[in-house]
Amino acid sequence: MTAPDDSTRDASPVATPGNEDGTTNRVLGRFEMMIERGKIREFARATGATHSAYFNDERPPIPPTFLASAALWQPPDVPRPYQALGMDLRRVLHGEQEYRFYGSMPRAGDRLVVEIRVESVNEKDGRRGGTMRLARIVSDFTDETGRLVAQAWSTTIETGASA
Repeated sequence: MTAPDDSTRDASPVATPGNEDGTTNRVLGRFEMMIERGKIREFARATGATHSAYFNDERPPIPPTFLASAALWQPPDVPRPYQALGMDLRRVLHGEQEYRFYGSMPRAGDRLVVEIRVESVNEKDGRRGGTMRLARIVSDFTDETGRLVAQAWSTTIETGASA
């Protein structure tokens, strides 16, 4: 893993494709996530990150994929995307994950608000038959001032049902 990057990045809004089925930008939930120093260290160790900042700084920056742990902060009343979209968990796969940071990396002691929304849902013919559904999920992370500090995109895939 590389060193934390605190450089300023483009904070321009992200264009989202439209769906006609009403799923575009459907907000699934919103909750707070406290960035804890000990959790940063645990995450760094678990992922093999070796940058000294994760272990020695008073307020270490998060490793780039740390925001995946937001799922652990998600209250039980906020539906998981596959649940909200009525996907069959037995046929759900994680397709991909992407992170984008705007400005400095969040640090220990920061309190973020996480908003999870469905960006799009598309269908595609599967190679093994059936129709796959691909849901693009966005998690927006804002700081205490409401500034967007990071976004995470994930693709959830429901494979076609067997005949």
